[in-house]
This record gives sequence, C-alpha cells and structure tokens, in this order.
Amino acid sequence: MRILAIGDVTSRAGVAHLEAKLWQVIKDERIDFTVVNCENAGFVTGASPELAERLLQAGADCLTGGNHTLRNRSVLGYLDSSDRMLRPINYGSAAEGSGYTILSASGYRIMVISAMGNVHIEPTLDAPFGYIERALARESGNYDFAILDIHAEATGEKLAVAHAFDGAINVIFGTHTHVPTADLTVLPRGTGYVTDLGMCGESGGILGMEIESVIARVRDHLTTPFRAAPGAAMADGVIFELADNTGRVTDIKRIRF
Repeated sequence: MRILAIGDVTSRAGVAHLEAKLWQVIKDERIDFTVVNCENAGFVTGASPELAERLLQAGADCLTGGNHTLRNRSVLGYLDSSDRMLRPINYGSAAEGSGYTILSASGYRIMVISAMGNVHIEPTLDAPFGYIERALARESGNYDFAILDIHAEATGEKLAVAHAFDGAINVIFGTHTHVPTADLTVLPRGTGYVTDLGMCGESGGILGMEIESVIARVRDHLTTPFRAAPGAAMADGVIFELADNTGRVTDIKRIRF
C-alpha cells in the first residue's frame, strides 16, 4: 500500500497545479491512496465546494481540513453531504461535516482522520487526543489502515500526538506551517511520521504569499491584505509505503513537483 500525502493547498493556483500534475504523479509513483489538505484552497478562506470537487477530480481520494475550513460558509452543506472532505474532528458534534471517514482503496478500508492542535493556533479547540481515541474505538474492526492529519502550529504538539498513537495509526503527518520538515521517520511501533508536509501553491514568496504583504504584517503590524506569491506553482508531499500484512511503514520519501 502506497499512500501519498500533499501539504496545504494555498490557492486556486495550487488547485490548478494538482489538476495538471497529480494524476501523472499517482501513475509514476504507483500510488494507491492520496490525501490532500485543502483548508487554504480558496487563499486563506477555506475551500469552496467547487474547489473541493476539482481536487477530487484531480486525483485526491480524501481532503483534510484545518483552522480555515469552516470560514468558507459555502462549504458547510457540502461537508455534511460528502464522505471525502473532512474538517478537524475536535470541532465537536455541533460543527458541520465529520472529522473522519472510511474509504476503499486497492481492496483495503482506509480510515482518514483530520484533527487540529490547540497550541498557538486559532480557533482554540479541545485537545485532539480524546476525539481521536473515541473515533478509533468506535470504528474498531471497520478499517484496515488508518491515516491522521494533525493540523497544528507547534512541532512538539504534533510529535506528542504521533507518539501517543504510534502503532494505533499507520500514517501520521502534520500540516499548517507550509514548511516541509526533514524528520521523516518510522516510530518504534511502526507508524510513519513527518512533522509537516509543506504546501501546494505559488513559490517565490513566504508560505505561498507575496513577500511584501507578509513583511508589512510582521514588521509594521499593518493589516495589509495577503496577496499570492508571484512564482510558479509547486507541490510538496510525502509517500508512505506500508506492509500489507502488518501495516508497518517500510519506506518514506519526500516528493516535490
């Protein structure tokens, strides 16, 4: 089983980039299942139903969320009707949509969980641990492999989640910072882990945004509107290979296209 995870889609240009490139990557890398974090697809305003459908048609099997997902009010009904687009599970039952799903791929049942951290990130949600534990217990016996996207700012929080669910979840990756990390690793009980996938959007800026607009915010504390970076689009991701009989991750590699 080969699973591809793509970091935060940051704009419509990122969506178009995956439309142009993702199916070929899936073919070349012999990918069985693809997860894409889409929470910034509308450029800091979440993903609309139209953008979500475009990403699914582009080759994504499941779309995970984050702190901007519910900002786009147009997607709320779509979240309720779709089993392939998630919002963080620790928003709780009052929020539209679901924080996990179970989908089929290559003859296996794949459980995907979207969760959000609560350190230095808004909105501040409950800690994700209990929500994840309850979902795994509720669906025990109904899935063959499990994947978790932990959307969080703090690297230590992501690592804590990964170690807490080592062996219980096969693949755990972090999103949100838009910066790819170098800590690809297989944890002691066989879980494949990386702290951040990176991003999919315009290059040549700061986290997908024009340099000057970011500097004005962090240096001068101005509420300058963010603008997309001027560079060509690129995508960061990680490929996890699992042993079919044990579920242990046997290989991890980065991909950029």
